Amino acid sequence: MDTRKQQYENNKVQKRLRHAVGQAISDYNLIEDGDRLMICMSGGKDSYVLYDILESLRVKAPVHFEMIAVHLDVGIPGYPEGLMEKYFTEKGMDYRIIKEPVYRIVKEKIPDGRNICSLCSRLRRGILYRTAGEIGATKIVLGHHREDLLETFLLNLFYTGQLKAMPPKLLTDDRKNIVIRPLVYCAEEDIIKFAKMRNYPIIGGELCSFHANKQRGILKEQLKEWNKKHPGRTEIMSRALRDVKTSHLMDPAVYNFADLKTDEASQAPDDTSSEI
Repeated sequence: MDTRKQQYENNKVQKRLRHAVGQAISDYNLIEDGDRLMICMSGGKDSYVLYDILESLRVKAPVHFEMIAVHLDVGIPGYPEGLMEKYFTEKGMDYRIIKEPVYRIVKEKIPDGRNICSLCSRLRRGILYRTAGEIGATKIVLGHHREDLLETFLLNLFYTGQLKAMPPKLLTDDRKNIVIRPLVYCAEEDIIKFAKMRNYPIIGGELCSFHANKQRGILKEQLKEWNKKHPGRTEIMSRALRDVKTSHLMDPAVYNFADLKTDEASQAPDDTSSEI
């Protein structure tokens, strides 16, 4: 592919991502005037793309907001010391790097061979929530994209019996933090292309031997296969998460099935009183 054609394709990918993020911000009121956003940057492709797209939108946004990149070093063996700090410094970004022995704590608490992801996630989440308070962040920003939401939806459907995914905007249980996910409309395919364009210094998930979630991995491959056989399938599924018909599901807590009446029944005269 020649240089001009490659540049054209790159511009298209960036425009799609910018449009998708802008639409999500508008649909869910993700960013407001005066916000101080804590961008959680793991060192994976999603968080790099998240920061860059938000920064490109920030320059021309009708509202003023600040961004601070936060990276959590959990002490995984083989972690590339200084990699993230070098990137942040070279880019002139406002950042904070937090070092916590999460990996060691989890290994001590959970026997070998057991999945440590759940406890590790809870510990990391607690550290990030605490950090948000320390730096005065108004919102915590995560890099989950469209396929992440679909995988989570299917995991809950198949393994917990719940119709639940990850919301674009979430008030934490303690009501002290708001978590937002501006990439919810973004296709992972576009994120991968954009990350290759920018040649980010990626920290791979293979550092942690427990990183892979077997069930999630299976569903990820299944989604790819569905989309390969039926192009546009993941986009249709994503739209379904935004078009919920509670009257056609089965949860009486969210739809009042018990009191359903026809128009004729609801308009019938009251015949309970006796004539004199």
